[in-house]
Amino acid sequence: MSETLTIALSKGRIYEETMPLLAHAGIVPKDDPETSRKLILDTNHDDVKLVIIRATDVPTYVQYGAADIGVAGKDVLLEHGGEGLYEPLDLEIAKCKLMTAGPVGAKEPEGRLRIATKFVNCARRYYAEQGKQVEVIKLYGSMELAPLVGLADFIIDVVDTGNTLKANGLEPLEHIADISSRLVVNKASMKMKHARVKKLIDQIAEAVNNRK
Repeated sequence: MSETLTIALSKGRIYEETMPLLAHAGIVPKDDPETSRKLILDTNHDDVKLVIIRATDVPTYVQYGAADIGVAGKDVLLEHGGEGLYEPLDLEIAKCKLMTAGPVGAKEPEGRLRIATKFVNCARRYYAEQGKQVEVIKLYGSMELAPLVGLADFIIDVVDTGNTLKANGLEPLEHIADISSRLVVNKASMKMKHARVKKLIDQIAEAVNNRK
């Protein structure tokens, strides 16, 4: 196992809100992912690298040891299942809710529900716990469209302000989970690089507590 510590992040809100936490731990990237085409960013430490990947891929990179540590939304972790990962810290950033939503005032139809979502595993688990038979349709974006064109009865998606739902004549319905970004750690890295990983977790935890 190499001595380099690799941290997996995704672009956008998670990256921006994680940077101050890493800075508190003394880690500053040399490049900006918004302007650089590099996918592996050097930092002010020769032995610490940042890899910039899709949010949904972060748990997989960490699970298989391509990254030692990552930051992923709880929605992504619930969908992934969290195998091979420790989740030592809630960073309390990028907060939102995972919810069902549907047309305003719509009654639940008879028979089998059709649910459109990119959170297929979450949807199956949620409705199985309620003993409901559902057909889950996987979509990659524009969930709000599905009930409007008759593709699905309801959707499951992350809701922040709810403005996009409202603009499309939908309303949030059932609350499934509170979502925020979590620090995840590869299990082998936790053993083999324990002192370094533990120190970084403690420094980031301190930064999270300082923000409260």
